[in-house]
Amino acid sequence: MSQPPPQEVVTYFEPRPTPDEVPTRLASPFESGPPHPLAQRAAVALQEDLRRGDLLTGFDPRVLDVPGGGKMFGVLVVATEDGRIGYLRGFSGMLGGRWHVPGFAPPLFDPGALDTFWPAGQAELLELKLLHAGLLVSDERRADVGHQRAELSRRLWRQLTGTYVLPNARGERQSLASLFAPEPAPGGAGDCAAPKLFAWAYQHRLRPLALAEFWWGAPPLTGERHAGGYYPACRSKCGRVLPYMLEGLPVEPPLARAPREEPRVVFEDRWLLVVDKPAGLPSLPSRHAPLRDSVLVRLQRSSSDAPKPHVVHALDPEVSGLLLVAKDLDVQAALHRLFARREADLQHVAWLEGTVVGESGVIELPLRPEGGEAFRQVVDPAHGKRAVTGWRVTRRTGTRTRVSLLPCTRHPHQLRLHVAHPLGLGAPIVGDTLYGAGEDTRLMLHAEALTFVHPRTGERIDLKSLTPF
Repeated sequence: MSQPPPQEVVTYFEPRPTPDEVPTRLASPFESGPPHPLAQRAAVALQEDLRRGDLLTGFDPRVLDVPGGGKMFGVLVVATEDGRIGYLRGFSGMLGGRWHVPGFAPPLFDPGALDTFWPAGQAELLELKLLHAGLLVSDERRADVGHQRAELSRRLWRQLTGTYVLPNARGERQSLASLFAPEPAPGGAGDCAAPKLFAWAYQHRLRPLALAEFWWGAPPLTGERHAGGYYPACRSKCGRVLPYMLEGLPVEPPLARAPREEPRVVFEDRWLLVVDKPAGLPSLPSRHAPLRDSVLVRLQRSSSDAPKPHVVHALDPEVSGLLLVAKDLDVQAALHRLFARREADLQHVAWLEGTVVGESGVIELPLRPEGGEAFRQVVDPAHGKRAVTGWRVTRRTGTRTRVSLLPCTRHPHQLRLHVAHPLGLGAPIVGDTLYGAGEDTRLMLHAEALTFVHPRTGERIDLKSLTPF
């Protein structure tokens, strides 16, 4: 049941906004650009509180200023039933090691339900991890323990997402697990500031008017965000969550999930195939979501009686272009060897935000996953793996540079981080929400040309895909 907002939930604006200062429609949380003036006013007030460091007993705000220690915060401008205008405060994930912080939107999961299975499940996972690390038996036995760990991890994640409750403006409620069913929800979904803020508003009968999410503290180690910068909601985690939670609210532009295009087969024989992947469609399902819509899952469904396909080198979901798929493990291994020996190349094209100095060159910056999360990479000369990218300018405009990129090694986000990093080209790819400003509707990175010697026939294969931007 909804509750009236106690004083500590809403921070009211003083002086009160005039009627013409109050928005009539909520701006889409996925749109870039400056927030509504009232949301910006609320964000500046929260930033002042963060500077003073008096938000949380025992929390030292200086931890946000250590390298990689910054965090996303959010404010939601709301109207009460009697017409007063104020705002709510929220943060992404945890703050100071806590999920619950007085004066901030609480998490969406049920702590009581969580306690019934999470501690025991984590203990079992740790036991399997230690067993796997200490096994001095056959690879088959190690593989079996690894499979048990993966299955337990997926089961715990499904249970956890079943405790997240998502309300919407129509008064409906749905669990995070059911929203993504039959696929598991992506990791971190529901923990961003925006979903917490909208849920808290509905709980206290408050009408959402304007949202602003900003970064505070030291930039990420990848350097793509800065303190005080405003950023749109991420589609990777919130792309399905927020459209559901905002049903019943006037939103401009209206939120809708664009239908995903089908990958187009451009080459196929009995050993391998190449598809032209549309932007927005993942190459692979995830560890927690083995049935997630992706190129691999679609290929499996379209030829259920054929051998299981294997992606040779995955493209990021936001990247479009040529994707190489092997029809058995032997062909996949042979293709991997071709790339390792530089007997196969996959050339990309990208628009970069900024003016690149020089006409061509090679970027060599070692990379490693950040904080154990392989989907984010950082440059690390001491512990990173060797990563090399060739580049060549093909066109220039007043503010942007078009380049051809040829990865000599292949690591997650290698091209995106190499061009964005100050020691690389210092110019992020247009539309990159992870390593740049992300102000366009898509990431302007496309795998346009694939060349390799067929591992079974010896034929030279040259394929091209028309760049869509």
